[in-house]
Amino acid sequence: MRAARLIKMVLLLQNRPSMTAAELAAELEVSERTVTRDALALSEAGVPVYADRGRAGGYRLVGGYRTRLTGLARGEAEALFLSGLPQALRDMGLEDAASAARLKVSAALLPSLADAPRSAAQRFHLDAPGWYQEPRTPELLPAVAEAVWDDRRISARYRRGDGEVERELEPYGLVLKAGVWYVCARAGSSYRTYRVDRFTDVVPGEEHFVRDADFDLAGFWAERSAEFARSLLRAEVVLRLTEAGARRLPYVTDRAAAEEALAAAREEDGRVRVTLRVENEEVAFGQLLGLGPEAEVLAPAALRERFAQAS
Repeated sequence: MRAARLIKMVLLLQNRPSMTAAELAAELEVSERTVTRDALALSEAGVPVYADRGRAGGYRLVGGYRTRLTGLARGEAEALFLSGLPQALRDMGLEDAASAARLKVSAALLPSLADAPRSAAQRFHLDAPGWYQEPRTPELLPAVAEAVWDDRRISARYRRGDGEVERELEPYGLVLKAGVWYVCARAGSSYRTYRVDRFTDVVPGEEHFVRDADFDLAGFWAERSAEFARSLLRAEVVLRLTEAGARRLPYVTDRAAAEEALAAAREEDGRVRVTLRVENEEVAFGQLLGLGPEAEVLAPAALRERFAQAS
C-alpha cells in the first residue's frame, strides 16, 4: 500500500514543477505529516525529492529526475490505453496484457513507449453509437488482433456470397461497431473492410509489413461508413414540408440524406418541396409517418396513397 503511494507521489512530482504538502496530501488522501515522512523515505531511497521551505515552498524533484520503475512492455502500454474497454480487450485476447498494465499503471512510461497512445489509436477504433444488438465475438478475432498489433501479414479465407475467397492482407486496424468486429486491411494497393466473423481461416505470415504512417483508421472508417449508408438509399420520395416538418426531418430519417434534401429544397405554397433519398418505400413510410400533418407525400403514388389511408 505504501509502495504504491510512494510511486504515485513520484509521478505527481514528475508531472508538476512543484507541489505543496497540502496538495500532495489531498492527491494521496493522507495527512501532511505522512507526506513529510514519505518524502524523507524517497530521499533515503535515492529519489531526489527536495523540500523548499517557506510560505511558497513545496516539494519538487531535482535535475529532471524520472522514474524507471515500470518494466512496462509495449503490448502492456498499448493495452493500457484501451483498459476502459474490458469486453473489447477480452475479445481481442489482450485481457492479460491489460491486467499486467494496470498493475504497473502507477509508474511512468519510458520514453521509448511515449507513442503508445498513438499506436493504440492506429490499430483500434470504437464506433460506439448503436445499431443495438447482442455482441458476438468471432472465433478468429484474437488471431486477427495479434496480426494487427504485430504488423504481420495474414492469409485469410473469407465468406462472400455462396462461396469463399482467399486474400493476402495487411491488417491495419480493428473497428468494433455495435457489437460487430471489422478489420481494415490493405489488399494489394487498396484498403478494404472485412467483417471478422466472415473469416473461416486466418494464417499469420512470417513477414511483417511496413505501416503507412498517413493511414488514419478513424477517418477511413468514417468515410467507408458514409459510403455504405449512401449505398442503402436506393429510392426517392418527394415531400412537401411545413417549417416544423423541415426542422424535424433529420431526426426521423437518415440525417445526411435529410440535410442534402433540405439544402436543395424549394418553396412551394408556403412550404418547402424536397426530394429525399430513402432505403425503400416501406422504410420511408415508417420514418415519415411520425411527421404527421407536417409532411405531405407527393410521390411515388403508392406511398402517397398509404399516407392518405393512414391519416
